[in-house]
Amino acid sequence: MTSSLDPEIAARLKRSADGLLPAIAQQYDTGEVLMLGWMDDEALHRTLTTGRCTYWSRSRQEYWVKGDTSGHVQRVRSVALDCDADTVLVKVDQVGAACHTGARTCFDEDVLFRDDSGASAPQGRPATADQ
Repeated sequence: MTSSLDPEIAARLKRSADGLLPAIAQQYDTGEVLMLGWMDDEALHRTLTTGRCTYWSRSRQEYWVKGDTSGHVQRVRSVALDCDADTVLVKVDQVGAACHTGARTCFDEDVLFRDDSGASAPQGRPATADQ
């Protein structure tokens, strides 16, 4: 499928072997990380031009607009590329749940580590610039 994505933007993108970019959805006003989806050039174009997040479903092999079936819409507030141009950060105003499970975010249920003491790194592991 030919995309209508601006050629200058398309030329900058570093896609995976299957032509996709990870797209992180973040609540624009709280910074809450909501979900990760995948976008190809066309999904990114649609996201930039419609103001609604459009993703590529790897399992269904089709585009989906967040909220079209669930009503849990993501209204786009800003879109940015990371420093390597291989990940998209979409700041959204999320209506309802972002996760397909019905949870507000996909990252609340399976927390592998949480340091509530205020320390900057897990005990016994020094903090580095890469963390």
